[in-house]
Amino acid sequence: MRVLILSRNPALYSTNSLAVAARRKGHHVRILDHVNCDLIVDNHKNIVLYNGEHIKGYDVVIPRIGTSVTSYGSMVVRHFESMGIFSTLSSDALLKTRDKLSCLQILSNAYLPVPKTAITNNYYSFSNIVRYVGKFPVIIKLLQGTHGLGVIKADNYKISESIMEAFFKTKQKVLLQEFISESAGEDVRAFVVGNKVVAAMMRKAKPGEFRSNLHRGATSKKLQLTDEEENVALKAAKTMGLNIAGVDILRSSRGPLIMEVNASPGLEGIETTTKVNIAKEIIEFTERSYKKSSEVE
Repeated sequence: MRVLILSRNPALYSTNSLAVAARRKGHHVRILDHVNCDLIVDNHKNIVLYNGEHIKGYDVVIPRIGTSVTSYGSMVVRHFESMGIFSTLSSDALLKTRDKLSCLQILSNAYLPVPKTAITNNYYSFSNIVRYVGKFPVIIKLLQGTHGLGVIKADNYKISESIMEAFFKTKQKVLLQEFISESAGEDVRAFVVGNKVVAAMMRKAKPGEFRSNLHRGATSKKLQLTDEEENVALKAAKTMGLNIAGVDILRSSRGPLIMEVNASPGLEGIETTTKVNIAKEIIEFTERSYKKSSEVE
């Protein structure tokens, strides 16, 4: 196969791991910075230019799209899709997943368990919606935050009101979400490739911190999922239209709750923790998918 990896930096762990895994399988690999792709639409003949070069002749695209460039990244992915090139991540799935509220709405409509969540476009409605979320503390979360940034725990009404006011004044869209105290700063990351969970880990926040992101000093260990957690992770990825997904789950007193579904999950933390070669799993999935799409054609 001729493989394109869309990534801002070829030296990033996930990008490099995918490139190495693909080359070891004998595939030609090129890494492009999607932000520098120029898109030409001309009477059903879509073209991608990269520093003036016409990009063509590739079989598959593996997007690694960061949160800060979701909009343009999705346009680039859609362009390749329109050219008949198989992408491991669809543009529609990327957009749906990156908006935290849209993601929760879709999951909830599919009868998947999520934390109680509320959003309002009117600051003066805050007192009305907070009671639907439950008792304090509550979590206040930016709609498009990542790595735990823009996630705040408010211990009482006065603090939460002040935080919400600050976000409203800066025109930031935020969610109000219940705090799952019994998770005790721990969450589960299930990594889905195709129709199976290839690896899972437990992340635990450092002392004094409730966010269990590894970027924020959390620790991790390999984990065997329960059957219920595995089923929830697989159904969440399928519901969001994702072939590759990182599904974050909180263990609550009422069972597993989906905290987030990541459309472009990092490989470093979970590969290092579980010793599973997830990049190889992704390349093998890509091979199967490309073969299947070629047979259909």
